[in-house]
Amino acid sequence: MVVASQSLEDLCINSIRFLAIDAVQKANSGHPGLPMGAAPMAFVLWDRFMRYNPKNPNWINRDRFVLSAGHGCMLQYSLLHLTGYDNVTLDDLKQFRQWGSKTPGHPENFLTEGVEVTTGPLGQGIANGVGLAMAEAHLGAMFNKPDAKIVDHHTYVILGDGCNMEGISGEACSLAGHLGLGKLIAIYDDNNISIDGHTELAFTEDVMKRFEAYGWHVQEVPEGNTDLDAIHKALENAKSVTDKPSFIKVTTTIGFGSPNKANTHGVHGAALGDDEVAATREHLGWDYDPFVIPDDALNHFRKAVERGASYEAEWNQAFATYKTKYPQEAALFERMINYELPADWHKCLPTYTPESKKDATRNQSGATLNAIVETLPELFGGSADLAPSNKTLLKSSGDFQKGQYENKNVRFGVREHGMGAICNGIALHKSGLLPYGATFLIFTDYMRNAIRLSALSEAGVIWVMTHDSIALGEDGPTHQPVEQIASLRAIPDLVVLRPADGNETSGAYKVAVERAKGVGGKPTAPTLLAFSRQGLPNLAGTSIENTEKGGYILSDDGGTPDIILIGTGGELQLCVEAAERLRGEGKKVRVVSLPSWELFEEQDDAYKESVFPSSVTSRLAVEAGSSLGWARYTISEDNTIAVNTFGASAPGGVALEKFGFTVDNVVAKAKAIMG
Repeated sequence: MVVASQSLEDLCINSIRFLAIDAVQKANSGHPGLPMGAAPMAFVLWDRFMRYNPKNPNWINRDRFVLSAGHGCMLQYSLLHLTGYDNVTLDDLKQFRQWGSKTPGHPENFLTEGVEVTTGPLGQGIANGVGLAMAEAHLGAMFNKPDAKIVDHHTYVILGDGCNMEGISGEACSLAGHLGLGKLIAIYDDNNISIDGHTELAFTEDVMKRFEAYGWHVQEVPEGNTDLDAIHKALENAKSVTDKPSFIKVTTTIGFGSPNKANTHGVHGAALGDDEVAATREHLGWDYDPFVIPDDALNHFRKAVERGASYEAEWNQAFATYKTKYPQEAALFERMINYELPADWHKCLPTYTPESKKDATRNQSGATLNAIVETLPELFGGSADLAPSNKTLLKSSGDFQKGQYENKNVRFGVREHGMGAICNGIALHKSGLLPYGATFLIFTDYMRNAIRLSALSEAGVIWVMTHDSIALGEDGPTHQPVEQIASLRAIPDLVVLRPADGNETSGAYKVAVERAKGVGGKPTAPTLLAFSRQGLPNLAGTSIENTEKGGYILSDDGGTPDIILIGTGGELQLCVEAAERLRGEGKKVRVVSLPSWELFEEQDDAYKESVFPSSVTSRLAVEAGSSLGWARYTISEDNTIAVNTFGASAPGGVALEKFGFTVDNVVAKAKAIMG
């Protein structure tokens, strides 16, 4: 049965559906069900509401779109192609999920222009959306004037049942409601199916009441398969509510149009199969071959190109006027969105001498943040309810709260995972903001997925972690990190720095800021900094410049050393003192500071050989964490003083002593290695 004619809207919606069906079928892999069900809401959103320019996907004042239910990515790829994004061609759709394609199995922002954030793990996308909306609110408060709005756009998110089940969405959406982010609009594809089957197996709460309790404006569209007017009206209402985020529950049928698989988990994560594809074509009256788009539908979608050019031209004219009236603000705005840093910006970083007072690196971190913000007003972030302990409050600013979006101190609350994904969203707003998120190092376990995604998606976030070892003391093994540094070092493209004193702390921030900004034409990237709770001396020989190398010779006796002592963080001072003892006994000792393995590995072979001569096999690493991986530098993992059990509740100094972090033990272990 072939329907004689379809309305233009039906042609457009079915074009989305069948591009998704055909791409998944060709790949024999993917999730066709969500695009088939969500096509109507996506069409209304992209055709009637969103402001974007397909020919300039990075236009700064575009609306942001996030497909939090990232498994349904063929919905987004279809829309990108149909609306005229140059980098998503029909051939790209045909290469869905194939090696090297621009259409991977989940949306990846660094591969596909028009994709704002990398989604896949459910719930991350809606939390990213909160970050995007926070970035818009903060930028608007920084730059907009009563007679000139240059930052004025919305963030739209499509999320599914799985996103709403994940705890991270609750963390982020609770904060969004508290902050009253009126330009955040979430559309819930309520299709009641997950991989296991019907959501009634595990998920029966009233999601609308939950979001209402969060402080969101809540609406419902009971018939999301066909009632385009209701979807349109709900989006209009959402845009009119400016003092709280909006949540629209749109009930759909997963796999809509499939005669035998619609409304089943069988259409969630597998190709329909040739027979069911044919049956769906007949059922929806789609008399077109695979990947064929009706001219009327394509012509309609491509009107987005003209609209987008008009939107951007209008904004460019407004910004030109803004530059004339507010040249200072315009210059800062342009510097930020171009990811530029002021010349010699790093001169704001504090420096220290051995005569400087002994201090915890977390305190020096706080001083550094407060120095940076005076030069880089794009700094924006906070802590997961640990600001007094993390030392992350910016003294020159108030709290980022509803109606006070100009302020820079974000109170994330006890929401580590949500904080992580929100910071990623702020970074991926791509407006030059410099987000940081802080907690205790141990709680990176709560937010590890978000940290991993920051590295994967090239999000320029500064992760500020304090209480970096068993030296935190009495809180005991639940709070004492042991394996965390080793596990974080395993994340590709994440640079981890564990500074030993004030100069290395400043050096760590120089690295972090410049990685976040993509200095030198490199991709933007995150950096994780781990700081001590206990006071540490400022050591002779440390510097900002040396820290940037990741590892360097702190002290040496000349010639070939009898042993190399390697330290990081608070344990470097033990190596320094032990070296003096050993030198007093006639030994030639080299002390190496190794605050970052990743940065050291970026150095050339000649430099690495100069620090660790291959002829010197007597080496000892001292770090109050897991020994895992240290054999890379010590030749044997046994050549470490480390912590390979859980910690213990005791004063920090006592814990360090009991676990062998004393000068006496370093000397004894070094002698045993030398033989």
